[in-house]
Amino acid sequence: MTDFPGAPTTPSTGRLRVLAAMSGGVDSAVAAARAVEAGHEVTGVHLALSANPQSFRTGARGCCTIEDSRDAWRAADVIGIPFYVWDLAERFREDVIDDFVAEYAAGRTPNPCLRCNEKIKFAALLDKAIALGFDAVCTGHYARIVDLPSGERQLHRAVDAAKDQSYVLGVLDADQLAHSLFPLGDTTKDVIREEAERRGLAVAKKPDSHDICFIADGDTQGFLAKHLGTATGDILDADGTKLGEHDGAYGFTIGQRKGLRIGRPAADGKPRYVLDISPVNNTVTVGPLEGLDVTGLTAIRPRWCGTEPLADGRYTAQLRAHGEEVPVSASVVDGELRVQLDSAVRGIAPGQAVVLYDGTRVVGSATIASTERPAVRA
Repeated sequence: MTDFPGAPTTPSTGRLRVLAAMSGGVDSAVAAARAVEAGHEVTGVHLALSANPQSFRTGARGCCTIEDSRDAWRAADVIGIPFYVWDLAERFREDVIDDFVAEYAAGRTPNPCLRCNEKIKFAALLDKAIALGFDAVCTGHYARIVDLPSGERQLHRAVDAAKDQSYVLGVLDADQLAHSLFPLGDTTKDVIREEAERRGLAVAKKPDSHDICFIADGDTQGFLAKHLGTATGDILDADGTKLGEHDGAYGFTIGQRKGLRIGRPAADGKPRYVLDISPVNNTVTVGPLEGLDVTGLTAIRPRWCGTEPLADGRYTAQLRAHGEEVPVSASVVDGELRVQLDSAVRGIAPGQAVVLYDGTRVVGSATIASTERPAVRA
């Protein structure tokens, strides 16, 4: 029996009952095929996440459409595994879409893909899989699981740094890791496409999905306006001077430069950026680029990929889905994660996730609640 790194095994035969989450893309299809090749008993499942799939993106831009469901079914047929579609639309609306809208209404910048992994793929899906007698859930995420002699399972970055998705998996706890398979973590995307073609999978050349799947036209501001309505408010300079008006504070993000609709230029002639969003008084504050510098942060609801750190420690942190790692000091105080950055990082917004790493190992993840910024000279 062949296998891939990080696959859990049963004590008796080593053969698992695996539920393969198949999005309709090339990665999840090859992941399912590799699980079969490893000798496991695999069943494919596509998650129907919209009550009206036509409202989600189609073709290359989505991952949750009727077209994607059909692509997943065809892949399962080629691989030779049973295939089902599970309706999780209501759960997805409550845990991902409603959360996304609420976070923007509160002046925060959420990551819906991370929330989907936490609440849908590794909570709702995994819980249902275990209840039905499956041993593990298999996905096409690019990440690695390393098993230690002690029995501990660790989550690590993928070999392909350009495709690494450990940031959005940092919400997984030890119990979830114990029932997770990531067959693609030791492979590059080019190899996966070549393998899909060899296996006769029609999705071999299907472009990757991107952006937010539940915003059909890619217009996030329009989507939020539909759900939250318009609410005229002030755009202020850092000293409180009114510079213009907006139709809704939710339409702005920390670090934004374009689309500010400010009537007059700054005194120094330099561009302004969004520094703060206040839903309480519906104001947006703008200022110079250096006003975006963040030197520390407090994050809430930490989730650990294993044992919680017991003391202050040195780590690297990733602060955006495609951001670079930065060296930090971190500690847990009264259930909150406190992080001090060795050097300032710009444009970090509440609502985003901070994920701590020890080398390639994912230590855990938490949601940024507040940031610390050095004083900016007038």
